[in-house]
Amino acid sequence: MSPARRPAPARRSPRRAAEFPEVIQGSLDGAGLRIAIVVSRFNEFVGNRLLDGALRALEGHGVRARDTVVIKVPGAFEIPPVARLLADSGRHDSVICLGAVLRGETPHFDRVAGEASHGIARASFETGVPVLFGVLTVDTLDQAVDRSGGKHGNKGAEVAEGAIEMARLVRALAAKQR
Repeated sequence: MSPARRPAPARRSPRRAAEFPEVIQGSLDGAGLRIAIVVSRFNEFVGNRLLDGALRALEGHGVRARDTVVIKVPGAFEIPPVARLLADSGRHDSVICLGAVLRGETPHFDRVAGEASHGIARASFETGVPVLFGVLTVDTLDQAVDRSGGKHGNKGAEVAEGAIEMARLVRALAAKQR
């Protein structure tokens, strides 16, 4: 018996540009975008740091202050219905949700954090408007401070950049469907 011979690998021809898939993505050009920010007053020290980071990032990417609205709500649990109203209004390209929920000794943390995340996601899914989650869910105040302008950066700024990119992506997809 002779050993089976493997066929030589097929030669691949160089791909032409037309063979690559189209890539659609957003950009960080905030010019002309209208952004709403919902921020929790509970754990206000952290919320204000997140808000400051978000506003600086928006301005740095060309979003004008007059095209930004900030709405303050009592706590993280109250963020989703306000975010939904803003997304439904047709006046905002993205909605940013900011706050901090710190773990305590009761299951309250799990309920508030879970409902905030589910409600924010639902607002985005049901309206088609990007509604971004910037609610810190942490064990300690130190962790919250580290993520709101401390050694781990500012999650408010990161979420603001995501809001710009998603608004641009939604616009690009809408233009492709026309």
